[in-house]
Amino acid sequence: MRQLTFLFFIGILVFASSCRTDFETVASTGDLAFSKDTIYLDTVFTNIGSSTYTLKVFNKSKKDITIPSIKLGKGLNSKYRMTVDGMQGNQGKVFENVNLIAKDSMYIFIETTANIADANPTDFLYTDQILFDGGTNLQKVELVTLIQDAVFLYPKRFADGTTETLPIGDEEIYGFFLDANDPVNGNELVFTNQKPYVIYGYAAIPSGKTVTFDAGARVHFHTNSGLIVAANASINVNGATSTTEKMENEVIFEGDRLELGFSDVPGQWGTIWLTDGSTNHKFNHLTIKNATIGLLIQNNNGTTVSIKNTQIYDSANYGILAQTAKINGENLVINNAGLASLKCEYGGDYKFTHSTFNNNWPSSSQVAVSVNNYYVGAVPEVKNLTAATFNNCIIYGSYSNELILNKKVGATFEYQFNNCLIKFNNTSNQYSSHPEYQFNTDPAHYNAIIQNKDPKFFKIVQNKLNIDETSAAFAKGNATYLVPLDILGNTRTLPPDLGAYQSKPFPK
Repeated sequence: MRQLTFLFFIGILVFASSCRTDFETVASTGDLAFSKDTIYLDTVFTNIGSSTYTLKVFNKSKKDITIPSIKLGKGLNSKYRMTVDGMQGNQGKVFENVNLIAKDSMYIFIETTANIADANPTDFLYTDQILFDGGTNLQKVELVTLIQDAVFLYPKRFADGTTETLPIGDEEIYGFFLDANDPVNGNELVFTNQKPYVIYGYAAIPSGKTVTFDAGARVHFHTNSGLIVAANASINVNGATSTTEKMENEVIFEGDRLELGFSDVPGQWGTIWLTDGSTNHKFNHLTIKNATIGLLIQNNNGTTVSIKNTQIYDSANYGILAQTAKINGENLVINNAGLASLKCEYGGDYKFTHSTFNNNWPSSSQVAVSVNNYYVGAVPEVKNLTAATFNNCIIYGSYSNELILNKKVGATFEYQFNNCLIKFNNTSNQYSSHPEYQFNTDPAHYNAIIQNKDPKFFKIVQNKLNIDETSAAFAKGNATYLVPLDILGNTRTLPPDLGAYQSKPFPK
């Protein structure tokens, strides 16, 4: 019993000593070490907060030290803010007498929210320093942020504190109508390449109007934001071929987080929604990144949605979800989606030529292409699939079967695959008796199919689905379906390659 009592008191003493904060220290002598000598906080939009960045500070000496001050060079006026070892300091700008024990380290977390007016007018950089101590012991870590000006579009806030909403069925969503005569922004139905645009909420194109995106336009969507094209309204994306990797003439839709860590994160924003009855849509040289659904296309008034030279990457659900739609796609590339890169459901009329559909989503439930003629719960539940035609296309991915065709009786189901590379292993033979998957014995629906051969894309993770002459898709196309230029504007040779890209040697 005495032994247990003795151990109990020893435990209390150890616990008490471990919780002490009044240990003796000596003043810092300017010998701190840092994980970085410069913190680059990536590009941010004016007045939008950055991500949090980390600096690690090391005391490599054998003595516990006190750092007399840790502060921002611009003091309380700095647009940066910090937490130091969990402490807030004076407004996150100035910290005094910070202790750091021997052979230990601490974390400093840095953020910024700055205006374009705060930046250097020649290079739009906003800079500051973290100053450790002073005098002969002064040490510095540089802070650098690029501030980008933008046009901000968002719902109006009314005098009673409520905000503008859009009626969607029986519900109201956070959104607004674009205005051709807005008193601040001017014509909001024309997106130029002069400044990037940042959209909060859903921006709607009014009935009877057309929204136009000039070559080089950049549009960034905040969380739960997107575009809605109303009945009898249209969207016209006028991108053009670019000559550099900056994609200077491409129109780009993406999220509003510009840091590298967000470059391929799916589901950062909502969708481009072409609603039932919208009409005369044209997309050319458009890149859509990191949406929930890249394009949601519903019963587009019997007119054909033209999608050319378009790339859709890293969608949380679908790259394109088309419902009773009519689409003509050329040089279309869709890579990675949580459910399907391309899904055409509830019938419709579809034609895709020289297009690449790939899906390497880390789940066995995903596919590259899914086509059906029904919608559960709808009245009627089935609708005619008058055409689903794929010419000189690649349908591939990491799953065993990357093509799904689901037919229900009561409506037509017409499909045709000509000169396509299709991944469909049918490893368990569950589809052997299905008439929809007779790739080699059904000339009415399949011609010149290459099955389960690797297209050898350049870099799938980086959304580079280019091919070279070692690809199984090399020179396997049919000139009957030729689109003369590929997605990058290169002239196709004969016989053409499958997919959206003319083959070229990969860069070293």
